Amino acid sequence: MKDISEYHSGITEHEFFSFLYDKVMAKEIVTFSKLKELVAPALRDKSTHPVIMKAFQLLKRLNWGFFAAVCPNTHKKLWKEMVIPDRDFPEAGDIKKTLQISNLYVAMLDIHGYTKFCMESRKNLSMMHTLDWAIENEIKRISNQCGAVSQRERGDEIVVVAASATDALMVTLCIIDYFGKTNNVNDPSIPTKRTGNAEALPIFKITGGITGGNTQSPLIITERGNLAGFLLNSGARLQTRANELSPKESRVMIAKQVMMNYEKEDAASKCILTQNNSIYFFDTGHIEFKGVMIPTCEVVFEKSERYKEKFAEDITRLFASIRDGLWEQRIFQDLMELLTKVAQTMPPFSITPKQPINSMQTINNESYVTLCRLAMKAYCVSEDYYTAMEFLRNLIDISEQIPFFDRLIFDYLIGITEKYQLLLDAFEKQIDREIDEKAAHIFGDHYKSWVASKNGCQIYDKMRNIGRKSKEITKKKNMWLNMLVQNKEKMEFTLYSGKK
Repeated sequence: MKDISEYHSGITEHEFFSFLYDKVMAKEIVTFSKLKELVAPALRDKSTHPVIMKAFQLLKRLNWGFFAAVCPNTHKKLWKEMVIPDRDFPEAGDIKKTLQISNLYVAMLDIHGYTKFCMESRKNLSMMHTLDWAIENEIKRISNQCGAVSQRERGDEIVVVAASATDALMVTLCIIDYFGKTNNVNDPSIPTKRTGNAEALPIFKITGGITGGNTQSPLIITERGNLAGFLLNSGARLQTRANELSPKESRVMIAKQVMMNYEKEDAASKCILTQNNSIYFFDTGHIEFKGVMIPTCEVVFEKSERYKEKFAEDITRLFASIRDGLWEQRIFQDLMELLTKVAQTMPPFSITPKQPINSMQTINNESYVTLCRLAMKAYCVSEDYYTAMEFLRNLIDISEQIPFFDRLIFDYLIGITEKYQLLLDAFEKQIDREIDEKAAHIFGDHYKSWVASKNGCQIYDKMRNIGRKSKEITKKKNMWLNMLVQNKEKMEFTLYSGKK
């Protein structure tokens, strides 16, 4: 059979399929609608329908790329969202090339320690084959059971697409459970316990970024069936941010839209994550990705990190103050209140600073809180901005030494300190000019010493600090506020993540 016009009822199924096989393999037919158009003369013969469906499976495998495994039985939601079904063949259809729909989510996952494991296993290739099998087969099994579809990229990177926020979260956390040997999801219908040779594999940590649920973030399916578009890029950026915040432990960052849609879905039907109280959404503020501001959340699933709930309101209040540009006092105060709550709620710690701070040889949770209160007093009560900045710098050094200090809080501490330091530099220049003008009144009998000290930088700096704290310098607060007004544009603060 060389042409469809040669079809007659006596043609065998094998001969008919061979004809279609040649057309599909030659890429003369790449869509089901074209396939159906080609076989129109044979459609009346019901015996040809199974052969046509076989040809469709071949066509799908060759042309649907990432979504080749999607079918109406195993991926009902994805099929509904991504496929234009055929009227006569409901289990066949054409995949949409532009997916500008709200019910689509992309999760980007990265396996920590993959490269190190490969280097250490180069003399034990069976272990590398076992890991490869687990990535190729177990992740796909878990994805299918969650109604999602996944694909491996560049060795240790996984791309997952789901048709609901619940499915996207479920598949991500189940994959984390499988590789981390944990049981955070605890869903009997989705086994995550390793079996066979995979049991011998070490524990791997996973970082993930999930985005989607917004019609303004389209996803494009290329001619080869690959993914492209902002949705994919933003998922990758969220994963990168998760990796920055947690280079050694598992962490999942999501766009806030994902959280909102999950809550809507959960209100209609409680999923097992809610039933088991498996997750908590921790607001992580806005992050800039290549000029686009994305509201984000962290999915807290480890019980040891649920203490973050206790300072959720404090960090949300800080985010609001930053958004409103309340640098005069509110941002400093909110930051100190947040750090105080963090120290009070996080696991006990005790560290030795590089140099004693305020006569403290060691810093623990309680003394950390004391430093925050001293910083607050210096800034808000004494209006001693120089000392307040010293406390901020000390808190950075201390926080960096504290094991498991939340990286997001640490990043905001650094970012806010940099902005106040910028302000302090301008403030010091202006106040130093006033010191020069009023030096005789400020130093009195020590005026000659002050003049002589200009020749020695170290002595001069010490005397200048005395001058900065002098009551002879009036209206310090007004001067500080004027600096805020003059440097308003420079004080805009956004936490940036990803490539510049």
